[in-house]
Amino acid sequence: MKILIAPDSFKESMTAVAAAEAMARGVRKAAPEAQIGMVPMADGGQGTVATMVAATGGRIISAEVTDPLGKKIKAQFGILGDGRTAVIEMAAASGLMLVPPERRNPLVTTTFGTGETIKAALGSGVKKIIIGIGGSATNDGGAGMAQALGAHLLNATGRDLPFGGAALAGLERIDASGLDPRLKNVELDVACDVTNPLLGEKGASAVFGPQKGATPETVKQLDAALAHYADILQRDLGKDVRNEPGAGAAGGLGAGLMAFLGARLRRGIEIVIDAVNLRERMKGCDLVLTGEGAMDRQTVFGKTAIGVAKVAQSLGIPVIAIVGGIGDGAEEVMSHGILAYFSIVNRPMTLEAAMANAPALTESCAEQVMRVWMGGRQ
Repeated sequence: MKILIAPDSFKESMTAVAAAEAMARGVRKAAPEAQIGMVPMADGGQGTVATMVAATGGRIISAEVTDPLGKKIKAQFGILGDGRTAVIEMAAASGLMLVPPERRNPLVTTTFGTGETIKAALGSGVKKIIIGIGGSATNDGGAGMAQALGAHLLNATGRDLPFGGAALAGLERIDASGLDPRLKNVELDVACDVTNPLLGEKGASAVFGPQKGATPETVKQLDAALAHYADILQRDLGKDVRNEPGAGAAGGLGAGLMAFLGARLRRGIEIVIDAVNLRERMKGCDLVLTGEGAMDRQTVFGKTAIGVAKVAQSLGIPVIAIVGGIGDGAEEVMSHGILAYFSIVNRPMTLEAAMANAPALTESCAEQVMRVWMGGRQ
């Protein structure tokens, strides 16, 4: 009997690696002779680097970069087990978590550090870069990222623009001739699960600006600056990214990555599935166990459990999900390849208690799931 275990993290409770290990312990109690494979998963959000490095036997690298407010910090990125693919979380260098609430100001925050991280990855000799762009503190359209990689965004006096989304209003010309030449030989995939355009009421500034410290007046200022930026991108680079799905992600970083680097935006779970070679590792399995911290009607919209289930379904393999909590609409997952789902909460308890004891609860749940499944086979 061959079992593959491929969960996402249980947010604020267990990493994907810890969740997989807990499930494996439970499976072994019920089926000591089972062959168990573990492929920790992610959907491109926080924890993607650690998860993908663990799943592929890769390594973590640290680099000195610039944080959203211009301070030097250490940020990590990963090199996957193939040795030719780097995986980056933009939040490690340009994330909201790096800026205290009282200092959050998308008028001045920058993605320069994300560009520096990309440059460090290029220095590792990779041929492909995967970038997760969730959790940004910025609204600069990826201008800082491009500057770090050698592009010049110039004002009326021919000087490089300062950091921040507000500075884009003074952009006169873009000179991309100095972009790092190594970028021409690298494939870039961006993990992006939002489809917001760059501008307007569904754009970067209006939808995501307030959580980064933007007032209603600031939102208008930032949107106007990005509109001007989009005009110059189209004129000087020949790239019209205003209405590209995902252009507004991460304060317009999606637009910048497409315009300057020719990056391709894809669903995060699809990128991870390809990178960890999930389909090949799943072939020949009798059962797949997946899971996440909470399962509800949002799960069917590109979350990890559904991505895993789709691959398994194409191979005719049953999938059972082990989850922390079950919310409204969770039953919808059974129309998307998941045979059944079970909560690890086995008695009345507080959320805090469930999170604190998640590994043991997950192990126990996995054991019972396996006993029932094996009984059904017999």
